[in-house]
Amino acid sequence: MSYQALYRKYRPASFDEVVGQKHIVQTLKNAVEKDRIAHAYLFCGPRGTGKTSIAKIFARTLNCTGEHKPCMECENCRESLNGSHPDIVEIDAASNNGVDDVRDLIERVGYAPLLGKYKVYIIDEVHMMTAAAFNALLKTIEEPPEHVIFIFATTEPNKVLATILSRCQRYDFSQVSEKDILHRLQDVCKSEQIEADEDALELISELASGGMRDALSILDQCVAYEPDHLTLEAVREIYGVVQTEELGKIIEQLNPEQASETIAFVEDIEARGFDLKRFTADLIGLLKDSLIYDLASGTSLLSERKKEVIKKSLSPVPSWKRIQMLNELMNVYNKLGYASNMLDYIETALLKSAFSVQSAPAVSNRQSHDQPHMAAGQILQKTENPISAPVKPAKSPKVSKKSDLAMLFWNSDVSRETMGKEKNPKSEFRLEEDFLLSLLVGASKTIRSEDEGHMNDLPKYFEDVDWGKFANALKGSKIVASAETYMLVSAPHMLERDHINALQNEDGFEEFTNQWLGHPKKLFSLAENDRVTLLQTFVKRSKEKTLPEPAKIEVSLASSEPEESLEESLKARFPDLVVQDD
Repeated sequence: MSYQALYRKYRPASFDEVVGQKHIVQTLKNAVEKDRIAHAYLFCGPRGTGKTSIAKIFARTLNCTGEHKPCMECENCRESLNGSHPDIVEIDAASNNGVDDVRDLIERVGYAPLLGKYKVYIIDEVHMMTAAAFNALLKTIEEPPEHVIFIFATTEPNKVLATILSRCQRYDFSQVSEKDILHRLQDVCKSEQIEADEDALELISELASGGMRDALSILDQCVAYEPDHLTLEAVREIYGVVQTEELGKIIEQLNPEQASETIAFVEDIEARGFDLKRFTADLIGLLKDSLIYDLASGTSLLSERKKEVIKKSLSPVPSWKRIQMLNELMNVYNKLGYASNMLDYIETALLKSAFSVQSAPAVSNRQSHDQPHMAAGQILQKTENPISAPVKPAKSPKVSKKSDLAMLFWNSDVSRETMGKEKNPKSEFRLEEDFLLSLLVGASKTIRSEDEGHMNDLPKYFEDVDWGKFANALKGSKIVASAETYMLVSAPHMLERDHINALQNEDGFEEFTNQWLGHPKKLFSLAENDRVTLLQTFVKRSKEKTLPEPAKIEVSLASSEPEESLEESLKARFPDLVVQDD
């Protein structure tokens, strides 16, 4: 007998052999047991997820005469397994999609089943049928003979007429999880006596993109390449995939000193025929996984091997740097589909990531020691990055109501002239994490308690001409920390947070807080969602004794001297000017 492909040999024959789709399998089992059989079903979902296989199993189960359905032993089951059952008809709508084909089908529907209880029509790729063919079939689907059941399968349900969809029970198939695919591949290797490394099968599970059929086809091809013992390196060579450890090393080396090594590596894999788009997607995936690991190191979503790579190569890189890399790579990934030279696009993105990291130093513990009197503007930055975003150091000014702090919100890569011309009002104002921690370190519980007592006085300023915009900006906010010269509040949402920080940047809260609290303070804000994370970080770093120095924020009010009158100004400028009274 000639060789049979693995995906055909190990196609599931019963519901128990189906990988994934548990909700669909259980529903169909219950329908058979309770005799609640519909006349039309629509199976839709990605390729290789079991639509046609489950359709065949369901048809086999409906006609099975054994006690445990499908029994695999009765005549109906044997004929179905051989593909010769006269009452189970498979039709490919890709090649039988016209009105004449449907009319022929309708004519045959009237005949009674020859062997089983039901006559089951499985129509694959049903979305390929023409509108006229759908309309011709419409009446038959709505009122079919009692012995007829239609099962439609498609990867594109959006192309099926709504009138057809409304007459079917719809089952949406999901991609099979990598874990389920891995277990199935292990069983197949054991049955076929194939020696394969665990990490090789894990990579095949990833490459399958949720399709069990694709996974078996990839395994088949890899075993043909290396029949004695399947290794990870063999799978990589065939499908042009870079190892996770190498991806981690690339991210680790994204700095000006080692950028040449990264570029040399990328050019090497391109010369060897590796898929550059896949390479970019894998880099994006690893960076995303590293952020998941930051939030939950014990997660079961990541394999232990990937966790080790993240811990070794990515965790030492600050999260805001990884987010910068992620943004660069995601932007370039969208352009690869029409790029004339993928290599240039990818190398440019990597180089930009390397140099942007170098040009954007974050405020660290060391900087806190070296610069104990840093201004708020050195920490607060206009940016699209998370709260740990980098900023450009700036001089500490004296702040008036119309503050010069706006000059301190420059992005590290933007000049003063560019910032002035291209100010984006929708950009976010976020605070760097170490600065937030320094605010907590320097805060006083006694002062916070006093300031909380003044929160009840806030509403009386809502309608005030001078102070209304400041009071309303703080509506719904809660005091997180407070000191003699500053206050940190948590705003309900990011929009309120950005508004408070922008208002501090543009006008300053000093005069309002002097009126409201009795002494001037600068106000800083973070979103309520970030407050819990910040406090957890504070507790953790307090135990580790890695907290920064207390923040030392300087404040001053605008000069209270009366403005010079127009007459005095003119006399000073033109001493010989004679001003006559009317």
